[in-house]
Amino acid sequence: MALARIRDTDGRLRRVTGAARTESAARARLKERLLDRPGFGSRGLLDLSSSFRDLADLWLEDLELRQLSDGTKKNYRDDLRLRVRPQFEHFSLGEITTGRVEWFLRSEAAVSLWRAHNSRTVLNQLFNFALLHDAIPRNPVQGTSQLRRPKGERQALNIEQIRAIRDAAGRWRTGPDVKGPKPDGQVRDIIEVLLGTALRIGECLALRVCDVDDGPSGMTISVTGTVVLRTGSGAVRQDHPKTEHSIRRIAVPDFAAAVLRARLACIPTSDPQRTIFANRAGNPLSPFNVRRTFRAFLELAGLAGEGITLRWYRRTGATVIARGSSADAAATFLGHGSTAITEGHYIEPDRTVDRAPAGILERTLRRESPDASLLSNDDGVAEFPALDFLDHEDTEAA
Repeated sequence: MALARIRDTDGRLRRVTGAARTESAARARLKERLLDRPGFGSRGLLDLSSSFRDLADLWLEDLELRQLSDGTKKNYRDDLRLRVRPQFEHFSLGEITTGRVEWFLRSEAAVSLWRAHNSRTVLNQLFNFALLHDAIPRNPVQGTSQLRRPKGERQALNIEQIRAIRDAAGRWRTGPDVKGPKPDGQVRDIIEVLLGTALRIGECLALRVCDVDDGPSGMTISVTGTVVLRTGSGAVRQDHPKTEHSIRRIAVPDFAAAVLRARLACIPTSDPQRTIFANRAGNPLSPFNVRRTFRAFLELAGLAGEGITLRWYRRTGATVIARGSSADAAATFLGHGSTAITEGHYIEPDRTVDRAPAGILERTLRRESPDASLLSNDDGVAEFPALDFLDHEDTEAA
């Protein structure tokens, strides 16, 4: 039997017990009863003198109950175990100040802004958890400096790069001296589908036979899941994509539809739940392996140093749609909740120069003759000979 005394919200001290067959089970039962009890200071489990280790342990238990993907939970656990916990585990909650958190985040940012951002996210969730249970008076993360990511230039693929990668994908491991099994062409087809659909790589690999609707008016696909990597299981299909806005139906251009039709024709089974791109065992392909083969394409194409990734195909689709239609159409096609994300991270800035304004200025404000002073007569009175379309009153107002 595990025993504890807790001061309830009415100020009275009461004893709480938890009984079980073993000591650890009794402690666990006691903690459950304390969590269910409306008491002060994380219901009696945490206060300012509690160690950061205790907070981390309770937060991890709560994390398992939250509606998050397995991949997100794993990332949170890894960030806590590798970086956050070693830094703060010897402090009590009352000793962790904004200054200590600021110093830690700055040291993380010196290594990688991505590391600092992830560590800040985990710390913020930990201390918000402590706040919800009255263990601390304020969240020390809230007063820290903002982590400002330097604005990177959004880049999409150009026609020459697309052609070079297509050519390299067709030539990769096809020579007479190549040893081992010949490539099955799946990664070559995947980049064509990415180019025609602007899908995330996980969404593309998660496409199933039942997600394709090929009718007289053309092909459409339903995006309903994504492929993720899970420890002990490898690549598995998750039954929902990244966000709720990512669940969508989109039309497929003919060049990408032809690739999907050819793949569907080669699938030996009639299982509608089978992914179109799969390994020899019929399981989804690993995004890691696809990216590795894609890097080999880039090296063969002479583009290894350009920083190109599979994400560039998504940017290319967003840029082409935005230029041909609108940013709203691009955001809907990509599965974004607003155009802010699409415009801020995916659409390449338009660097072309619009000559129309210069033409308007030239027609309206040009000199009438080489010897005349600009916009004035011999008496120095301003004239607007090119504004004949205005009436007299409008000219005076101008």
